[in-house]
Amino acid sequence: MERIVDKYMDYIGLSTFFPVVQKYLSASSLRRLKYIGYFCGMDYASKDIYNFKEKITRFDHSMTVALLTYKLTNSKKKALAGLFHDIATPCFSHAIDYMNGDYANQESTEELTGTIILSDKVIIKCLRDDGIDPEDIINYKQYTVVDNDRPKLCADRLDGIILTGIGWTKNLSYHDIVEIIDDVRIYQNEFGEDEIGFASERVARKVLAISNQIDEYCHQDDDNFMMNLLGTIAKKGIEKGLFRYEDLFTLAEKDILSLLDRSEDNEIKSLMYTFRNVQKHEIVPVELQGIKRRILNPLVKGERLIKS
Repeated sequence: MERIVDKYMDYIGLSTFFPVVQKYLSASSLRRLKYIGYFCGMDYASKDIYNFKEKITRFDHSMTVALLTYKLTNSKKKALAGLFHDIATPCFSHAIDYMNGDYANQESTEELTGTIILSDKVIIKCLRDDGIDPEDIINYKQYTVVDNDRPKLCADRLDGIILTGIGWTKNLSYHDIVEIIDDVRIYQNEFGEDEIGFASERVARKVLAISNQIDEYCHQDDDNFMMNLLGTIAKKGIEKGLFRYEDLFTLAEKDILSLLDRSEDNEIKSLMYTFRNVQKHEIVPVELQGIKRRILNPLVKGERLIKS
């Protein structure tokens, strides 16, 4: 069965964009993201806690952010910055931020973006052939259409809402996606930055409602418990010598899980059993300070939807 994600990619211009980016797609550091799930390793967790509609990967997200950026800007440089913005995503994604104690920003692994890009010979050669300075790609946050601070909207944030709405909250249909994409525009915000916004208040409020529901999901006891649990498992795996921290950035999630499953350590076995089998009624609330709030206040025709 065709994924909604694939239909979404087609709608935002995959056939046009693919020739532009094709030579970059053989880069090993980018291809690795095909084996990193978008939902922070929870595809492998207890089905009583998570039951995702589709398998979505960080590679999917990288492609759709790049596609959105290219569709809105027609800039190859900005689109490539979008394509590589998550290249430093480790196995289990933001669960590793939980392991690192970064609950609020969930950006503790992003510092490796430059190291990974500069170490990938395919990416560097392609950039050289296209006359693009690697630093222009590494510093993707300079492109406010690609990445911007909350409550502003950018390609990364809008795509995250769409992918999460498809796979986790399941309150977004393909028809909704088409409606959203058709309504998206670039406006100059009050700071003089290019920012993604909407032509109609109705669509803006639809996206805001989905974003608010995602924020609720991310603050539930279930999700906090499971994210913290997987972060703990990863930390224990490193402490017990099953793998190194650096391996989280080079291996696939299934590789790390295989190393954990082969361990004879009783603590690891117990934690893995809980991760895969815990039931909702068994979840114990976890006290974590400052869990990231997914606040959004999009532009409508260049003005903030919610007036301060």
